[in-house]
Amino acid sequence: MDKDTNKGDRIAKVLARAGVASRREAERMIEAGRVTVNGRRIDSPALNVTPTDKITVDGQPLADPDPPRIWLYHKPTGLVTTARDEKGRPTVFDNLPEDMPRVMSVGRLDLNSEGLLLLTNDGEIKRRLELPTTGWLRKYRARVKGAPKDEDFAPLRAGITVEGERFQPMEVTLDRQQGANAWVTVGIREGRNREIRRAMEAVGLTVNRLIRVSYGPFRLGDLKPGAVEELRPRVVRDQLGLDKDFQQPAKPRPKRRPRR
Repeated sequence: MDKDTNKGDRIAKVLARAGVASRREAERMIEAGRVTVNGRRIDSPALNVTPTDKITVDGQPLADPDPPRIWLYHKPTGLVTTARDEKGRPTVFDNLPEDMPRVMSVGRLDLNSEGLLLLTNDGEIKRRLELPTTGWLRKYRARVKGAPKDEDFAPLRAGITVEGERFQPMEVTLDRQQGANAWVTVGIREGRNREIRRAMEAVGLTVNRLIRVSYGPFRLGDLKPGAVEELRPRVVRDQLGLDKDFQQPAKPRPKRRPRR
């Protein structure tokens, strides 16, 4: 089953494009022996395939990929952004509408954070939007305890190292004081684990509410907590630079619970 590596696409990319899983998760599925190509089980993602190859996952033929789609979701607090939680906590995917197809999140929001979370049925779009090289600004409204001054945020604007991890410069605007708390708008481009909370702690401030209000050109707007809104195909096509063949499915897909 040696393939010309100049032909076709990597098997994990094909699985991701078909919405089976993210590319990284697809690689794990391959290594676990869950994927066959032309009747032979494979255990390495170092394989190119073409449209003529017959691929199965867990014994089921790989379906043709759905057109790429993106949804805006207003994540409430108290949900984890994972398909399964080892602690049994409720997940984002448990709380999506029943008629949603299988989707993946673009990045994550932690348990106590809320606001805009992008969802997609396309593993390649997920990967593309998560890459630091995409460089999209992610804006948050943060409520911090205390009465900070504008100069207190200078280290964050310059770039700060927290526990040996370097955070890139942040855009920080002190908006207003509200009683014992202050509201701050923060813009970041990397999205490291708990980046804003950890950066604020490093300058002596505790975040007690964190809301993501935008991810690149996509905005939370008036979307209510728990609500989902699909972006129009033209908007997605224009923002992601997709070709003109990008289309919305002509008819609803069968109901499937989101799983990874």
